[in-house]
Amino acid sequence: MKTTRAPRAVAPGRRRSGSPLVRWVLRIIAVGYVLGLVALPVGTVVQHTFENGLEPVLESLRNPDFQAAARLGVFVAVISVLINTVFGIGISILIVRYRFPGRRLLNAIIDLPVSISPIVVGIALIFVYGTNGWFGPALNSMGIQIIFATPALVLATVIVALPLVVREVIPVLEEAGTEQDQAAQSLGANGFQRFVRITLPTIRWALAYGVVLSLARSLGEFGAVRVVSGSVAGVSQTPTLFVNDAYQEFGAQAEQDAFTAAFLLMCVAVLFIVVIALLRPKEQNQ
Repeated sequence: MKTTRAPRAVAPGRRRSGSPLVRWVLRIIAVGYVLGLVALPVGTVVQHTFENGLEPVLESLRNPDFQAAARLGVFVAVISVLINTVFGIGISILIVRYRFPGRRLLNAIIDLPVSISPIVVGIALIFVYGTNGWFGPALNSMGIQIIFATPALVLATVIVALPLVVREVIPVLEEAGTEQDQAAQSLGANGFQRFVRITLPTIRWALAYGVVLSLARSLGEFGAVRVVSGSVAGVSQTPTLFVNDAYQEFGAQAEQDAFTAAFLLMCVAVLFIVVIALLRPKEQNQ
């Protein structure tokens, strides 16, 4: 009587691979895709930035308009991140730990800035806070200017970066549950003590990751701030607006200024990528 031999089990991690030719073709396609979309534009920016040496770059860095744009961009980004961090934590706790009418609607609205164009965000702010908007005339009568001023830049940046902190914190809160919080409450801990000793340590790496993403998004925002700022050099011009306006001007110095500012923004983006890569393993280990 013949016995049927059972098929040999393949050990986990030792999956049968396809043809070597297919693997190499896929690798070449992937590398070419990355080179064409990322490496080539980045290399072009670096080449044009330093093609005349280091002195033109230093001259561009001493440009008063660029320095004013850099200061304004950092200020707007920091204020926006602080606002999104505070409200992001609050909204995350509200959605995860409480049940109330409109909870699903609030959860959906949070993702709205990702779904619509930033230019639409800028136009909506003009309809609300502009001279002929809902609150514009009342604010103007009190001497408060929103549109074409720093408050509009902050509002636009807050809106476009709103989901980044919330969407990082909510999954961690859902996974952690409420058992520790309830136990601390039964032992007499108040809300602030439970937040500082339980909630904040639980979400710290997710929060740090969301803050870094929000800061990167805030520094690189262009569409919404373009609509509401007016892009006045030295007054309401952020680094991204400075790059756009300088590149559209005529002259070698203006082009050098644009590439220098773009190179610095690119370096900041790379720095954020490194920080995110360092934070992600820590968050996963929690």
